[in-house]
Amino acid sequence: MEEKARILVVDDEEGMCEFLHYLLEGEGYRVDLAHSGAEALTKLEQKPFDLVLADIKMPGMDGLEMLRRIRAADHDVVVIVMTGYASLETAIKAIKYNAYDYILKPFEDPDVVLAAIEKGLAHRDEEPEE
Repeated sequence: MEEKARILVVDDEEGMCEFLHYLLEGEGYRVDLAHSGAEALTKLEQKPFDLVLADIKMPGMDGLEMLRRIRAADHDVVVIVMTGYASLETAIKAIKYNAYDYILKPFEDPDVVLAAIEKGLAHRDEEPEE
């Protein structure tokens, strides 16, 4: 049986972390949680992840700064950002820093998150190795 992807969920809201942990583990993914951008960067240095699902609005280092630092460190992990505070500015920055997708919270349907993750992982698998 193929081993499912390792996903790092980054959100300062405990309830959102618990929900996403339950949802993703229910789909067979291996899930780690981080409650801040700094904690996420530390975990990314410690072990590889296939995908990062990160909130944008967090105290301290926000999700966009975390994304910028992930790219500066040359991690090729797929990053999907989530926000309850959508704006054109944050969408443009997310694209600039190579976020794979931009999801609005609260989720109308958890399948939106699962579909974005599946597409992001498929995209990663299609990328040629350098």
